Amino acid sequence: MAHKVGVVVFPGSNCDRDAFNAFGSVMEQKVEFLWHKDTDLDGVDVVVLPGGFSYGDYLRSGAIARFSPIMNEVKKFAEHGGLVMGICNGFQVLVESGLLPGALLRNAKLKFVCRQVYLRTETVKTPFTLSLKRGQILKVPIAHGDGNYYADDTTLKMLQDNDQIVFRYSTQDGVVTQESNPNGSILNIAGIVNKNRNVLGMMPHPERASEQILGSANGAFVLKSVIESLN
Repeated sequence: MAHKVGVVVFPGSNCDRDAFNAFGSVMEQKVEFLWHKDTDLDGVDVVVLPGGFSYGDYLRSGAIARFSPIMNEVKKFAEHGGLVMGICNGFQVLVESGLLPGALLRNAKLKFVCRQVYLRTETVKTPFTLSLKRGQILKVPIAHGDGNYYADDTTLKMLQDNDQIVFRYSTQDGVVTQESNPNGSILNIAGIVNKNRNVLGMMPHPERASEQILGSANGAFVLKSVIESLN
């Protein structure tokens, strides 16, 4: 059974078509674009906030996109348990919108980083990782300048106590090291979920690793999990 995936398009989004292809052609689901000015999610089962530079990243990454009319509907959707997935700039929009805790700062070395990284799966108790095994390593690309995840001690304790840290940057063998951290994220955090576990934000791009021809098909595990959680 095909589910309906909505990919939100902001002015400046540039990974919207990657997400559309990954969920449509690779995962064989129904996909449609949702414009940032829309006030209706058109009955989608999943909302994807894609990567890019929404509104040119003016003020801060995601800071203006949070005021888009579509985000009011995304918040309501999430509050009612709908699945929301923010990738890269989408993660930044979710943080700015208050749907996920913490902040995404400039990369530690103040450089844009675009390369493959390895992620260690920290929890499979989410709709986004149920097809994975705890500790499974994924090879997935990153491309960002503001991916340095930060949270205060209280928030970090909450994330750890509630098993909300989903992915950490690691070596190919799954060892979490300073060298494997591409942007300075605290605790090597690459992705988190909200308390209700229905909103995921991650800086790496699983949609760009959904087919082997892209250099890795490991991202398909994440997309497949989303679809299977709806069955």
